[in-house]
Amino acid sequence: MINTARTMATSDALAEICAQETFDIRFKVKNMLTGETIERQADIETPSASTRKISIMMAVLAAVEAGRLDLDEEIVYEARLAEEVASGIFRHLTPGIRLSLRDAVTGMIVLSDNVCTRMVFERLSLREVADYCAEIGMAGTHHRFLIPPLALPHDHPLDTVTTTTAEDQVMLLDTILAAQTDAAAAARLKVSTPLAAFALKTLKGQVLRYGIHSRLPFGTMIASKGGRGKRGRMDAGIVYRDGAPLFILAAYTDNVPMEMADGLPGYTVALETIGKLARACFTGL
Repeated sequence: MINTARTMATSDALAEICAQETFDIRFKVKNMLTGETIERQADIETPSASTRKISIMMAVLAAVEAGRLDLDEEIVYEARLAEEVASGIFRHLTPGIRLSLRDAVTGMIVLSDNVCTRMVFERLSLREVADYCAEIGMAGTHHRFLIPPLALPHDHPLDTVTTTTAEDQVMLLDTILAAQTDAAAAARLKVSTPLAAFALKTLKGQVLRYGIHSRLPFGTMIASKGGRGKRGRMDAGIVYRDGAPLFILAAYTDNVPMEMADGLPGYTVALETIGKLARACFTGL
């Protein structure tokens, strides 16, 4: 839905950015000032990579709210948890470290640490997370594994990985944001308002500064989770200006070549493209 001249101009700018690339670019933007949205193939399923971890976090918090899990539960880092893991810091550390489930959730989000993700997922079932997504309305999101398979080819089929849509991710982030003050939104997520506040604070702690973060002013507040997959790069986040939410952007690149025609790695261009989309929204809305 586009009603204002500024949003129309931003829509044109986003279309021009996408037209410059040959790979697939799918996104949805919600202007938090007007409620208007701009989208491109936002309902098409695409590899989620680590953006899936936002919904994993919320499923954990729903289990905490239900009394099945405790964020203070102590977890011991065992060597087996680092097997076949390709992201994060824990795989480089000495086993024996003790941390809480709260800390494991934090590590899963702010560093995309897959040892932490494995710690979290060992307290949930894959079916539980998939059912949670379905129950809250993420119809295009399908969790298919605990940890991404390392041996997947670059051109793997969609049904071998977790998939999502830009539509689902914007809805989820929008609901988390609303749940800070709206009990009905918190209830939709099956969490309390304090747990929703923990989720938003954790997303704001993101330390990986590529994608959405890359072209925005230093110090811009962003609550986000990015991802890297064999077929592309992706990012989803809430961008703030002057302390208030300005827009929510979920952007996914797919079928990105390993190497571009000019010799640049495809993933570099994919991340730059997401950064350009975020910049156009930040300056245009």
